[in-house]
Amino acid sequence: MQKVINLIGVVICAVNFLSCSPEKKSTEIKLSGNPIFEGWYADPEAIIYGDTYWIYPTYSDKFAKQVFMDCFSSKDLINWTKHERIIDTAAVQWADSAMWAPGVIENKGKYFLFFAANDVHEGQVGGIGVAVADQPQGPFKDLLGKPLINDIVNGAQPIDQFIFKDKDGGFLMYYGGWGKCNVVRLNDDFTGLLPFEDGEYYREVTPESYVEGPFMFIREGKYYFMWSEGGWTGPDYKVAYAISDSPFGPFERIGVVLEQDPEVATGAGHHSVLFEPGSEQYYMVYHRRPLGETDGNHRVTCIDKMEFDEKGFIKPVKITFEGVAANPL
Repeated sequence: MQKVINLIGVVICAVNFLSCSPEKKSTEIKLSGNPIFEGWYADPEAIIYGDTYWIYPTYSDKFAKQVFMDCFSSKDLINWTKHERIIDTAAVQWADSAMWAPGVIENKGKYFLFFAANDVHEGQVGGIGVAVADQPQGPFKDLLGKPLINDIVNGAQPIDQFIFKDKDGGFLMYYGGWGKCNVVRLNDDFTGLLPFEDGEYYREVTPESYVEGPFMFIREGKYYFMWSEGGWTGPDYKVAYAISDSPFGPFERIGVVLEQDPEVATGAGHHSVLFEPGSEQYYMVYHRRPLGETDGNHRVTCIDKMEFDEKGFIKPVKITFEGVAANPL
């Protein structure tokens, strides 16, 4: 009888070996969850500095209250540290009402934060400014004492700037609201613009259905240009993209890759792409609006995986509550 009992035990253990094995180890994978940190934050610009992930968002509130910025850092995409008030309007004397949509980059050992300030129209002071710091978390100080771009050129509102380092080491800046997008060349210290070969300083590169929020990255020698469409306060906010052989286009719209999911969230847009050079781990960092929310300023920062098909096209990004798994650099 004892042999029979032992045999039964062996069979049960074989069928349920994970629960019977004394060496069982947890296979649970910790995920970031979405949103990835607390608070109302939008327009997230994500970047890697050294062995750390950084996210620089807009503090999402009423226009008159968007007078400072925080940023967040993480070693693994799971645990985020908040760095408060890395810049505010007290440090930028010409910014009197709002600062938003940061764009960041490191250059020559310094950390630069580009931002939009004031809602400028013709004849007003505002537009795109530049700040600099000795470390990623600031504090950032106004570099110029005035906007880098104040004027409305080609109909593009001077907001939503993205700074892109090209293959040749030169820096380009894509920017624009009101349905228009320009690209300009930055000089080596970001204090001004350089002319193109034809002597012009601004080149329009507006793709079909563009509204705002440009972003650029290179993959396998191709230029992926991305932008936001729809209204930022509405559920139809989304991200589309194009692929080109040149950073100046033409940018022929391929399709939408990020949009709302009525079971998860609405208003998914104004994104950035996070990836480690040489890796195929790509992430889309974006903001969205919780279901049922009616306050246009209630936007939260989220992250989900971004993948490509065999032809290099971006697969539609599935927005989730789970987020992504840990990925230490």
